[in-house]
Amino acid sequence: MIKSWGYLTGWLGIILAALAFFYEPALGGVAIMLGLITFVYPKKMLASSAVALGIVALLLQHI
Repeated sequence: MIKSWGYLTGWLGIILAALAFFYEPALGGVAIMLGLITFVYPKKMLASSAVALGIVALLLQHI
């Protein structure tokens, strides 16, 4: 069950980060938080991707 939570939160963070590019940039912050939560679980690549995409989505609103 622990591994499935990491998988779920990682993919949810990536999906929210992708939605942040098109709809609401504030979802990038939620993606960053979910990515940081995912670092607790063994899915480090999903966590890194969610955090990176969330940061990019937040920075794009200022360009």
